Amino acid sequence: MKKLSLVLLTTLAISTATFAQAKKVTAQTKEVKVKEEVKIYNPDADAKADITAAVAKAKKEKKHVFIQVGGNWCSWCIAFHHLVDNTPALKAYLNDHYETVLVNYSKENKNEAIMASLGYPGRFG
Repeated sequence: MKKLSLVLLTTLAISTATFAQAKKVTAQTKEVKVKEEVKIYNPDADAKADITAAVAKAKKEKKHVFIQVGGNWCSWCIAFHHLVDNTPALKAYLNDHYETVLVNYSKENKNEAIMASLGYPGRFG
């Protein structure tokens, strides 16, 4: 019984120390991410003008328009942007078949008129 208690106590101590270190790494990683602020979306952009220009260009080049609504605060939006940027086949496909417009949605600019005209697109369309 003493051996079992010792083994359980040791396991608990090791797992607690490991968990604590994992938390520290996560905290350090978050601090680094805060310093590397991402600027993919422009809160000052005129979304209506950008969409209108993309539609005109797409029509002339016989393409579709891909509208990505998001913000510099959105980790999924940034991840998708990096995925497209870092995957040559995906990037080429989007560039060949679509005119892409990044529409900002943030505290600074919610682009409410554009969101209404697009039918208030939400997560996953």
